[in-house]
Amino acid sequence: MNYLAHIFLSGNDDAVKIGNFIADGIKGKKYTEYPTTVQKGILLHRAIDTYTDAHDIVKLSTKKLHSNHGHYSGVIVDMFYDHFLAKNWSSYSSTPLNTYALDFYNLLEQNYDMLPERIHRMMPYMITNNWLAMYADFEGIDTILKQMHHKTKFRGNLDKAYITLEKYYTTFEQEFTTFFNELITFSTQELVRIEHHINSLS
Repeated sequence: MNYLAHIFLSGNDDAVKIGNFIADGIKGKKYTEYPTTVQKGILLHRAIDTYTDAHDIVKLSTKKLHSNHGHYSGVIVDMFYDHFLAKNWSSYSSTPLNTYALDFYNLLEQNYDMLPERIHRMMPYMITNNWLAMYADFEGIDTILKQMHHKTKFRGNLDKAYITLEKYYTTFEQEFTTFFNELITFSTQELVRIEHHINSLS
């Protein structure tokens, strides 16, 4: 899953949201250097990624991309799924997406000193371009895929991914909806398990 999904799946705890958001850059046991509530978010992020990568529905989605995009297929599906989450946001949250996004950007700024350097470098672009809400329409997801095409040094044909999205749009959306409902249940249960685990260590 991509940024919006990870943040949403963190629930209402701001520290868990931060941990989930920064987790990709926190390797191995480095997570233990953060406050306990942030640790929960990092561990939740890892659990979500493991669950997502192994899920049969996600594999169905990535299979449609393999021939044209190779091992970048998983990255592309993560972005497609964030698009469908943003597009159908009102089905999952009573807070408007733009408000939710602005609240999260404010949260990052309020906790700036805690964030890794890679997040410091990324934040200006994320906030200026409103990445979390930008995914909601087709033009936004297409723009981001083309930007990533340049970042990956033109490997994986990410600039052409919109063609597959258009071709299988309804199917991708159905796959996302079914999978994400299962992922919400998993994440809720996993967060409880992580809390018990961390509390048992303290």
